[in-house]
Amino acid sequence: MPIATPEVYAEMLDRAKAGKFAYPAINVTSTQTLHAALRGFAEAESDGIVQISTGGAEFLGGQYNKDMVTGAVALAEFAHIVAAKYGISVALHTDHCPKDKLDGYVRPLLDISAERVAKGQNPLFQSHMWDGSAETLADNLAIGQELLAKAAAAKIILEVEITPTGGEEDGVTHEINDELYTTVDDALRTAEALGLGEKGRYLLAASFGNVHGVYKPGNVVLRPELLKDLQEGVAAKYGKVVGSQPFDFVFHGGSGSTEQEIITALENGVVKMNLDTDTQYAFTRPIVDHVFRNYDGVLKVDGEVGNKKVYDPRSWGKSAEAGMAKRVTEACANLRSTGTRLK
Repeated sequence: MPIATPEVYAEMLDRAKAGKFAYPAINVTSTQTLHAALRGFAEAESDGIVQISTGGAEFLGGQYNKDMVTGAVALAEFAHIVAAKYGISVALHTDHCPKDKLDGYVRPLLDISAERVAKGQNPLFQSHMWDGSAETLADNLAIGQELLAKAAAAKIILEVEITPTGGEEDGVTHEINDELYTTVDDALRTAEALGLGEKGRYLLAASFGNVHGVYKPGNVVLRPELLKDLQEGVAAKYGKVVGSQPFDFVFHGGSGSTEQEIITALENGVVKMNLDTDTQYAFTRPIVDHVFRNYDGVLKVDGEVGNKKVYDPRSWGKSAEAGMAKRVTEACANLRSTGTRLK
């Protein structure tokens, strides 16, 4: 099946961990950006992850009522149909969901998948993210326990963010300061509360200086070697059960990272890396180029009629898709997932 079953998704993550590579997780906001992500994965011969944030889901739901669940479900159903043409396995994921949006997003989506599983079907999404980084760690993990139990029952993997990622994404903002570094104590408390697989599988978004958005070199100090400390700290207590790398890490705020920072993160257990800012630009840049080159055609200037061939959304949409797809293939190469598809 093109959309990964729970078993295939688990195999994807296991292979990434063992092979020291990671899957690009591409945020999408439309059927066209979905096609761009799928095309990029297919051209790289890589499996991958497509994800929808709360803001992306609201946008997908339409500006008339801006319903997040409608938008997420609609794109997921669309993906189940069109992904079959790409010859790769893709997991569907929901990105950052803070506490005040759980009841309007992740919890209803978990219920939908639970109903599907009860009927003998696969879940609609393969993983969901709970972003409790704005809460105290105690409250974060308490909610994480509740969500993990529901996710496991629906054959879904939960992603948790235990400490802040800097910058802003969909209205969730954190300052860039020393709190952007997860401690070994944070990791131990996470393992104690959520287990290490026996209560359900989860991905861990630990912080090592990550910042969402665009930043120039030197403005952010990434310390991906810190992930090794977290792995070793938890393995020292639970190693006989879980081995030397107990966590499946997620790399947030990866735009602008150096090659060495990415390699270090992969070596220390990162299996998923989010891309949004870079792919947004890669999608929009060809559109801007098209408009500038065809100004008199896309606009009815000075009473003229313009040129339908250049203001037809398909004329610039094809270039936008190609531009984003190219950036996705580059991400696959950077994360070493090129040529690793299961099929």
